Amino acid sequence: MIRAVVFDVGECLVDETREYGTWADWLRVPRHTFAAMFGAVIAQGRDYRETFQEFRPGFDLTEEREKRAAAGKPEWFGEDDLYPDVRPTLAALREAGLWVGIAGNQTVRAGGLLRGLDLPSDMIATSDDWGTSKPDVRFFEHVIEATPADPGEILYIGDRLDNDIRPAVQAGLLTALIRRGPWGTIQQRDPDADAITTMRIDSLGELPEKIAKFNAEGR
Repeated sequence: MIRAVVFDVGECLVDETREYGTWADWLRVPRHTFAAMFGAVIAQGRDYRETFQEFRPGFDLTEEREKRAAAGKPEWFGEDDLYPDVRPTLAALREAGLWVGIAGNQTVRAGGLLRGLDLPSDMIATSDDWGTSKPDVRFFEHVIEATPADPGEILYIGDRLDNDIRPAVQAGLLTALIRRGPWGTIQQRDPDADAITTMRIDSLGELPEKIAKFNAEGR
């Protein structure tokens, strides 16, 4: 039985198109050029942060975030950056009696922004809150500790096989891979996309029905 559902943030709940566009502006490179390099880095299986190094060797993301904030251009997302299926899906899952959590690789500031959106959820946590980030399995151990369900009753939804699905499976969680954003698109043909996931979805709106079916079959 699935009793709890926990969501990743970037490209699962939040469309990061605008935010990455502002990074291109910060680097003073055309947005389409930044996006093309971003995709190339991901397709090569490299860390997405290497994208910044391609344009500015020695780039320190944490330091540059601070510089942006000092310049009055801090990282930011709001209601308009949420994918349109987010609020109705979270609400529907809670109405169905499921515990709903949100946990992703995010800064303390991003966690504050998330909480300010007043999403229908029972928990919002970030990697900065826990002092460990995905794909470290310890991140998912924190998820388990914070969730009122056994590992095999928790469904973690993410867009990345490398950061989300594989380590979540290693921690004993059920998983749903969503096909959206650069990782979800580029990694969709990886054999693990079918082999190790509990379910695959193209929209969060599919979750209430798929979870209900999964639970009915498990009875």
